[in-house]
Amino acid sequence: MRNREQILQEEGAVFPGLTYTEAVLKPAFNEAKASLLGPMMAINKAHLIMLKDQGLVTEEEASQIADAIRGLDLEGLRQAEYTGQFEDLFFQVESDLLEAAGDIAGNLHLARSRNDMGISIYRMVLREKLQTTIRGALALKSQLLAFAEEHAETIMIGYTHTQQAQPTTLAHYIMAVADSLDRDVRRLQAAYANCNRSSMGSAALTTSGFNISRERMQELLGFDELIYNSYDAIGGADYVGEIATAVQLAAINLGRSSQDFLLWCTQEFGVLRVADPYVQISSIMPQKRNPVSFEHMRSLLSSCVGNTQTVLTMMHNTPFGDIVDTEDDMQPYAWKALAVLDQMYRLLSCVIGTIHVDKDVLRKRTEGSFATVTELADTLVRTDNLSFRKAHHIVSGVVKRAVSEGLAANEISLAMVNEIARQVIGRDLSITEEAFRSSLDPVHFVYIRTLPGGPAPDEIRSTIADRRSRQQTQEAWLRDSQSKTEEALSHLDAALEGWSSGQ
Repeated sequence: MRNREQILQEEGAVFPGLTYTEAVLKPAFNEAKASLLGPMMAINKAHLIMLKDQGLVTEEEASQIADAIRGLDLEGLRQAEYTGQFEDLFFQVESDLLEAAGDIAGNLHLARSRNDMGISIYRMVLREKLQTTIRGALALKSQLLAFAEEHAETIMIGYTHTQQAQPTTLAHYIMAVADSLDRDVRRLQAAYANCNRSSMGSAALTTSGFNISRERMQELLGFDELIYNSYDAIGGADYVGEIATAVQLAAINLGRSSQDFLLWCTQEFGVLRVADPYVQISSIMPQKRNPVSFEHMRSLLSSCVGNTQTVLTMMHNTPFGDIVDTEDDMQPYAWKALAVLDQMYRLLSCVIGTIHVDKDVLRKRTEGSFATVTELADTLVRTDNLSFRKAHHIVSGVVKRAVSEGLAANEISLAMVNEIARQVIGRDLSITEEAFRSSLDPVHFVYIRTLPGGPAPDEIRSTIADRRSRQQTQEAWLRDSQSKTEEALSHLDAALEGWSSGQ
């Protein structure tokens, strides 16, 4: 066990200690220079413009500071190694500006703190990453809608409790996936709305006695709203928690579908054949075509869930105050989760867009399946005025008899049904042979289910048209949000053009 003197000798007697540097400060510095430098400089520019507009710095002072900002070696900062000379990237940039412009550059920090500045930086980073992930989600949804349209009449068996349940179509299943994805997009949009709010002007937590304009900072940085309460602005972390929650649920939803797709690739199921760019061969078994794209989706989506859970866990029991230093450690997990989700959206879009479906296997499987017999029970209610429970009892007896005799559903005879009916209701049924055969036909089963949200092809096509209209609305929202933030940030450089001290 080392004593105090030994620890200080090894770690150093002044800030920062060696292990603290290696465990905390250096990783945070590396993340900051890679991801935070751009938003940091945008805030410096916006704050300078606002200070000049408000008369808090003179035109000459603003020009000197602007020259220093433009003269910063950003590429050098991105390549810099953490030395411990400065606590973090913020102080290194501030030192470089002071060196370039002199003491007047210190006024750039007038009425602001690392607290409000840090929160705004993180929100700017996250809004851009959200835009990217939402773009990936919309691209996948567009691909799913096209796939559903192609398979509006591809009959298949739907499953509940992992057992054959009822006939449906592949399009009906895919539209369920697409609607789930649509809700994920809406949750991500809602998270974006709560993220894209400005903390600037809150300073440490109580705003400032200087006559700054919080509204002007919001406008210059492309935020949609202010975080009105200044304490909430630096203490609230639910914006990143909401993003983590939305991403987590989206990853879980997509993972469930990926699990199904992987199952459908098995020789036993025999339905999906993944295109060559997305399979790998075995090193020893020549016959293998391993659908590794789905396998990696499944595992990486689980890693995405893990990263979002890390964000939520790190938020847990964090005091309601300055959260900037905690976020240095927490934010990269949110960034990674968003990046992985986007990558999986793009990968699945490619795989679905190139996959082969064996429609014949799906259809033949439905023709011999007892999944159709719900319609036989429904038909008996219509033709014989039976209660559904009584009709269910008859059909259940028929199924048990057929299974015991090794018969498929399409091998059941009306005579067998009447034999069971006599045992249950004491008489033959009035159903005709034609109605009986139709009731066991999976195509008939699907085509008569025309209620909203059902699998009938015309209903599916109508739903696809509606979802494409919604897709256009979401794509327009994304274009508008990206345009607003990009134009705001490009305006900062335009606003500083012509500001020169002449030095």
